[in-house]
Amino acid sequence: MEADPQIPGGAVATPLQNAFKFTPAAGQVSLRTSVVAGRVEIDVEDRCGGLPPGKVGQLFDAFLQRGANRSGLRLGLFISRKGIESSGGRIRVRDVPGRGCVFTIDLPLPGAVS
Repeated sequence: MEADPQIPGGAVATPLQNAFKFTPAAGQVSLRTSVVAGRVEIDVEDRCGGLPPGKVGQLFDAFLQRGANRSGLRLGLFISRKGIESSGGRIRVRDVPGRGCVFTIDLPLPGAVS
């Protein structure tokens, strides 16, 4: 990938940490990678139960927390998004109501045309 080596690691670490934080003990967290159209795609899927209606757009905002667990400053996804975007990538989330969330990070491969 064409990125500062710390950006992909940090970008994946934040959704993974959140997945472990919000998924119940008996739940499952998945990490998948693939190459699609000259980009590396990394999916982190959790079993957090899904998001409240209208909250998907707020996940990447600084300092906003949801849920009873208020540990952390709520900057992780905000910082991850900024780092990924500075490397020509994107991060997005898909809510699966009643089940969980899927975070998708995609970054360009060297020499790939966007």
